[in-house]
Amino acid sequence: MRSVRSKVIAAVLLLGVAGVGGWQLLPADEDRRGAIRVGTTDVVSALDPAGAYDAGSWALFGNVYQSLLTIKPGSDTPAPDAATSCRFVGQKLTTYRCELRPDLTFAGGRAVTAEDVKFSFDRIKRINSDQGPAPLFNTLQSVAAEGRTVTFNLSTHDATFPFKIATGAASIVDKEKYPAAALRTEARVDGSGPYVLGEYRAGARAELKPNPAYKGQGGAAKARVSVRYFKDPAQLDRAWRDHEVEVAHRDMPPQVLAGLHPGLEDTRYQVAGGTETRNLVFNVRPGSAAAKPAVRQAVAAVLDRSKISGEVYKGTVTPLYSLVPAGIASHGTPFFDAYPSPNGATAKRLLGAAGVVAPVPINLGVNVRGTNLPEAEEIKRQLEATGLFQVRIKPVEAWEDFQKAYAAGEFDAYTIGWIADFPDADNFMAPLVGADSSMNNGFSDRLVDELITRTQAHSDRAAAAGDFRELQRLVSQHVPIVPIWQKKDYVLSRESVTGTQYLADGTGVWRLWDLNWM
Repeated sequence: MRSVRSKVIAAVLLLGVAGVGGWQLLPADEDRRGAIRVGTTDVVSALDPAGAYDAGSWALFGNVYQSLLTIKPGSDTPAPDAATSCRFVGQKLTTYRCELRPDLTFAGGRAVTAEDVKFSFDRIKRINSDQGPAPLFNTLQSVAAEGRTVTFNLSTHDATFPFKIATGAASIVDKEKYPAAALRTEARVDGSGPYVLGEYRAGARAELKPNPAYKGQGGAAKARVSVRYFKDPAQLDRAWRDHEVEVAHRDMPPQVLAGLHPGLEDTRYQVAGGTETRNLVFNVRPGSAAAKPAVRQAVAAVLDRSKISGEVYKGTVTPLYSLVPAGIASHGTPFFDAYPSPNGATAKRLLGAAGVVAPVPINLGVNVRGTNLPEAEEIKRQLEATGLFQVRIKPVEAWEDFQKAYAAGEFDAYTIGWIADFPDADNFMAPLVGADSSMNNGFSDRLVDELITRTQAHSDRAAAAGDFRELQRLVSQHVPIVPIWQKKDYVLSRESVTGTQYLADGTGVWRLWDLNWM
């Protein structure tokens, strides 16, 4: 789910009239008007932080759980949330220590302790769910708790560790309510975030009530929120047009986003510089049609990103030629350098030199939501037009089923989006192509892993730029993943709602607590 942007937290562009004064409303007025309804297509895959590594789940986690650190609006550095302070101990970047706030309680009333923090991290590593965030903590060796002090011992230097514990992966759970060695199966949340989860219907809605006991960086939630989950952008668009939601975020249909302009009635919209990316991931395990590098390179040689951007997404996305998107420190264009334009002759030469007989059959997995299927159909059309490939699209309806299917190697390739977890280029490399990557595609490379480890040793992140450029070059050579596009972040709202300018800014934090009625 889930970013380093040296300044990917781009300034929010406000298009429309900004509302003010919502904070002046009396609580009774908010009760009378009801919950602010927020629509999204980013469904929640799990309520347990140890079993989810996706945008929808983490968006909710940031509102019902707390992490030790968080990212404030307009910032690209972690700030204390459940902690009063955090810092590296010594110069080796292998010991990180946090002091827990003294007055924290879970929504149920029990005090949050350092033992709860340790328990939360330990169970992520122990459970090691295929759909969970364990790969994000690959450098975490052990956690110690003493008094209100939490100490993280790392297996190697990791300058990005503060960013990692500012994400939904680091959500603190109540050790008396969550099993230590298994995922919690109840549709309940026991956290200490700005909201308490009330009624929850998977794939449909999550009712959030302000948590009066919350103490942290976010501040008190200003209004009740009802998150409405929609199967696809078309359903979200209908709900928006029928005034069934007051806020719409991720994702409206491309044609709707392309048609936004300041003169729209009762519509405000914000566009934030975003680093959401879309990738084509190859299953490189033995037996897969994409096991041979030449097959993957041939696909990269014929992929026409501009047609996907223009014809499928109506120009609302930008072609991407590296895992690290534009706007992020160390961004490059290695795939453009290697394959400057779609070329069937190059693909044919690559396959022939490797002794691969064409047409190559490829099972392409796709999660059926939004524009994913039309995108897959365009990829199929492009590949088959060369006569070198036969593509069978394998659609999967439920996101959870799709995750399990690609983790089990059921596809030769699959398309998937990536929303950065934190502002560092490492987050576009380590979780995608590093050891035990969250892509579960069987790829591993010693030099890639060594370079990733080396980049994590630099507290001055600019010093890692050379290694990041070499990493991107290696990815374009091995081609375990082909980047397709990146996009900005759009938020639509009615004029009766304030605070939407803070809701999303490309950091992955979903600040529902800043929403209020005008």
